[in-house]
Amino acid sequence: MTTDTPAPARPEAPAEVWTAEVDRGDDALDRIAAEWDALALRCRTATPFQDGAWLRSWWRRYGRPGALVLVLVRRNGRLVAAAALRRRGALGGLTNLGGGLVDFTDVLLDDDCDERAAAELAAALPLRRPWHSLELREVHPEAAVQRVLAHHGGTVRHFRDSLCQHLPALPVEELVKRLSGRTAQRSRVKLRRIAASGVEVDTAPPEEVPQAVAELLRLHFLQWRERGVTAEHRTARFAAHLTESTASMAARGRAAVHRFRLDGELVAVSLVVMCPSFGGLYLYGAHPRLRERLDIAGMVFGAALDEVRAAGIPVLSLLRGREPYKQHWRPDGLRNEWLVVGPAGPGPAAAVLALRVLARQTAVDVLNARLPRLKEALAARGRA
Repeated sequence: MTTDTPAPARPEAPAEVWTAEVDRGDDALDRIAAEWDALALRCRTATPFQDGAWLRSWWRRYGRPGALVLVLVRRNGRLVAAAALRRRGALGGLTNLGGGLVDFTDVLLDDDCDERAAAELAAALPLRRPWHSLELREVHPEAAVQRVLAHHGGTVRHFRDSLCQHLPALPVEELVKRLSGRTAQRSRVKLRRIAASGVEVDTAPPEEVPQAVAELLRLHFLQWRERGVTAEHRTARFAAHLTESTASMAARGRAAVHRFRLDGELVAVSLVVMCPSFGGLYLYGAHPRLRERLDIAGMVFGAALDEVRAAGIPVLSLLRGREPYKQHWRPDGLRNEWLVVGPAGPGPAAAVLALRVLARQTAVDVLNARLPRLKEALAARGRA
């Protein structure tokens, strides 16, 4: 006679502990710097503009005391979701960091638990009162924050924002095949001229990045002096922000500063920012005399393409804007979104903000369609 001995019970897996907090300290980004940087590496949608060095540098130059709002979600103590926001008024309005200096706004979600993390982050957003609102500019249609807002119980209004364009990371000679017959032939002639010019290209090592960025801005001012440079690019705070963030990102392979010399003279400098999904040509400067000899855009594009291809990155992003030198290459485009988010239930503040956004976009459409010269004049006045 035998008796069955019951199998020992398996120990139950410990329950996961999810916590959320809203940190409003001015030094919050610095205090969680290591956690933020580690999470960014685990978030497939993170762009260079969610890099911790970029955000911390921007906040030090552009932040207003008492305005920083970090929404943080942890799973068993580990940071798995994070949103860096700032107050934009006395009534609880929030918006993204970066202002007009970022081409993509997003949050961070850990790839290992992104759906649960998105839901927890949505629940933790400080959007509970009727007068609360959240405005996010330059949101990619596939950004992580789109998944967060899918869990949000309040209103989410979508508006058009900037057009971002991109090219496949192919050798520049291959990209010429995208062009029409005569344009392609002219481009091949320009590329041969660049190759025969003897222009030398190198990447600034991390310790030389601050000086290289200073030279980039100097050449950028010269390049656009006759046509109007973006006003913010002239400021000391922008120079300090770009220098600090680029130096940190370059040391980690997240940015590259290319220097171009012709006959021993530094004639151009360009900045490429990088993440696993794309490399972006953020800013460049070239001496005006170089336009008489070489195709500047073809030269900096070629170096940027070489950089992203060497890093195994599939796309070269031209970021925002429809400048003619970008259109020459017939890039593919995808428009960012401008999101206005309100709390569950009546949200008059978000509704008023949405009406303002709609009115602004309507005015821009009228300028584009009926008064293009006035729009150009206003844009030039803003750059002066």
